[in-house]
Amino acid sequence: MLNLDEILQALRLELERVNQVIATMEAVSLNPTPKRRRGRKSMGHEERVAVSHRMKRYWANKRRAGEEWKAG
Repeated sequence: MLNLDEILQALRLELERVNQVIATMEAVSLNPTPKRRRGRKSMGHEERVAVSHRMKRYWANKRRAGEEWKAG
């Protein structure tokens, strides 16, 4: 015959484990890990202007080099 006291004790232990898992999951859901931002960082106005001037010089030099190559 089954020992009712042993079955109840095993069920209580299992219930305690389940309650611990539930508590852990609730704690995680209340304090989610912060999401890391990916991709490009935004530029400020001054940095954008500096990049614009730098690229204008770059493309002017490329056009000049292309014209010299064609003439050469």
